[in-house]
Amino acid sequence: MTPIFQHDTALRADFSTLRVGIVLLTNVDRLDPSKLDAAQHLRTALGRLAVGSESEMPQIRAWRGAYSQMGLKPTQYRCAAESLLRRLRTEGNLPTVNPVVDFCNAVSAAWAIPLAVFDLDQVVGTLTVRYAIGDERYVTFAGTEEHPEPGEVIFADSAGWAHARRWVHRQSGRSAVSSMTKRALLVTEALHEKAVDDLGAMTAELASAFTLAGCDVQENPPSN
Repeated sequence: MTPIFQHDTALRADFSTLRVGIVLLTNVDRLDPSKLDAAQHLRTALGRLAVGSESEMPQIRAWRGAYSQMGLKPTQYRCAAESLLRRLRTEGNLPTVNPVVDFCNAVSAAWAIPLAVFDLDQVVGTLTVRYAIGDERYVTFAGTEEHPEPGEVIFADSAGWAHARRWVHRQSGRSAVSSMTKRALLVTEALHEKAVDDLGAMTAELASAFTLAGCDVQENPPSN
């Protein structure tokens, strides 16, 4: 069976502590937004921030180490979870996009773990986290097209579309979830010591919430 999602073996060799959790949603266009309670997760995230800054959290420290290993300045290219926590700390809330994204952003902030959400019908074949060749195509949210730098870690599909740049830093507008989305792939990755336990609890929480909201949910579908 062809996997929906995978990590390239070279990347896994370079980041041996990497762990992943996946949730596949169908019937996303039929979900009841009122059943998704982002507020409780934002309160959890604010509680974390009341104890210490996001840079002190082991989940964020592990990602900062990965970015340093990739030759990037961690304070210039922050992982998505750190960016959300930083914004929550400075502004007290997160921007509203749509019910699915808003809920996933709140969960990501609560766990301090990056959570990517892709419109699966905009992904061709298998979505692979790998090092870029440099000829892949990436579409920004403004609609402009870029090419990742050779060696940059990207989420790439079988047709050469890059759906995220600099690993968990910035997603593409091409596969952004919208009101028209029917299938969504949720991918959460972690590198810290308790990653296995945290990802297990996080994906179970996501699966439960989206089931309650009316989606059909498959936790950890076939992947490599």
